[in-house]
Amino acid sequence: MNRSIKSETKKKLYAELRMFFFLTLAAAIIAFNLRSFVRVGGLFPGGFTGLTILFQQIGREFFNLEIPYSLLYLPLNLIPAYIGFKHIGKKFTLYSFYVVFLSGILTDIFPPITITYDTLLVAIFGGMINGVAISLCLVNGASGGGTDFISIYFSEKKGIDAWNYILAANVVILTTAGILFGFDKALYSIIYQFTSTQVIQTMFKRYQKDTLLIITSQPQAVYGKIRELTHHDATLIQGTGCFEGAERNILYSVVGREQVDKVIAAIKKIDEKAFINVIRTEQINGRFYKVPTK
Repeated sequence: MNRSIKSETKKKLYAELRMFFFLTLAAAIIAFNLRSFVRVGGLFPGGFTGLTILFQQIGREFFNLEIPYSLLYLPLNLIPAYIGFKHIGKKFTLYSFYVVFLSGILTDIFPPITITYDTLLVAIFGGMINGVAISLCLVNGASGGGTDFISIYFSEKKGIDAWNYILAANVVILTTAGILFGFDKALYSIIYQFTSTQVIQTMFKRYQKDTLLIITSQPQAVYGKIRELTHHDATLIQGTGCFEGAERNILYSVVGREQVDKVIAAIKKIDEKAFINVIRTEQINGRFYKVPTK
């Protein structure tokens, strides 16, 4: 019994250390990207990061005042952190603020390193790097802070993929930057933010859903496996195959997109002849099980 408890404790400790390693890595990547891509390209990434950089640039250009990044970025994140703490999850919020705090401090500490002066390359690859870093946070139970808190809040409450809505809101910040400092940088910044958003949508699929239509000769066994793997229910529909005129069992179920490959593999083990149609689901209304955010 004691050995079992010790083994479980070790597993939890290993999981926590692994998570902190990846969150620390993500924070370092965010800081490196800001110093080596965003700074060189003169970009405004959008979100609270973009807002911070915009305030820094205003202070520098109009008031000859050099404001540390962390001095602006950390206070701006307090309200979203409160929203996260109250509505999303305490553990999630604490881990997220760890990323916010560390990335803010490292951004002030890291020396600038120029990779390329080509603004288009900076916008594309800087956006990709930012997307990877944010996805690394999300996969490990945290976020990059700022508008990520807001996006996840609406995703949890409304059950919709909100990243593109955040992209639209960021255009307001970029338009302001364009008016003050030139629209060429603002337009490149939109490319940066769009690239980042698409990487996040590709790597992090928690709030994206797919509909499965499964024609199978073993509906109860297949349903049992869907229930076991995803905690989602299914509806059994009786149909008729047009070619042979035979009765067919059709299972209808909606699952998280990150679960689809696992579910299909499990179904094929039960019924290798099962016909499975996967349909992208934009939005659902009604009861849908969501893995709770801690």
